[in-house]
Amino acid sequence: MDEPSRVAAAEHTLGVRLPRSYLAALAAGPLLRRRCPSSFPTSWAGDHFEVEVLLGIGGPDGIDGEFGSAYLVAEWEYPDVGVVIGMTPSGGHDTVMFDYSTSGPAGEPAVVYVDEDRVSRRVARSFAEFLGKLE
Repeated sequence: MDEPSRVAAAEHTLGVRLPRSYLAALAAGPLLRRRCPSSFPTSWAGDHFEVEVLLGIGGPDGIDGEFGSAYLVAEWEYPDVGVVIGMTPSGGHDTVMFDYSTSGPAGEPAVVYVDEDRVSRRVARSFAEFLGKLE
């Protein structure tokens, strides 16, 4: 399946429009900067968290796959605000998500961090802003 078809299939499965900046980041390869500063304490530190991997699309482990976002939300009881996009070194105890609760499924989602308390905390207004914050 070609890339535009994979994106369309993922968006159809998830019921949302994926930010183009996210798709461009996937095409660019693994994250080189993985530390995200935060204005709140996390289970990692008083001022940041780490994004170990950015989840892709397609296949069983893609955000739209059998073990993707819907599975992770149910398995780890994350808030049902959008799509899980980032894994942390904790192996599921915390995560990074697109939050479509304000933008709607066709809008530009915010990026939120979900810690062990399962409260979503906004870290960026958009994925492009999120990428710009990574150190």
